[in-house]
Amino acid sequence: MGIFSWIVLGLIAGMLAKWLMPGKDSSGFIMTCLLGIGGSFVGGFVGSFFGLGTVGTLNMGSILTATAGAFILLFVYNKMIK
Repeated sequence: MGIFSWIVLGLIAGMLAKWLMPGKDSSGFIMTCLLGIGGSFVGGFVGSFFGLGTVGTLNMGSILTATAGAFILLFVYNKMIK
């Protein structure tokens, strides 16, 4: 998957993770995008480690895996900031 696809997938994952995260979130749009892109990598790594799949193509499974990774990063980020 090309770098542009990773960025698009990260943006989608970041938006979904921010929408799903309960409570007040003080991070802005740029931080959400960066966490989403990082979440794509984290989700791909964790998913492949546990045998749940990878973030290889732009499909529903990749979006869910990347969103889970972005959710984890957003959770850790919010705990570190507060």
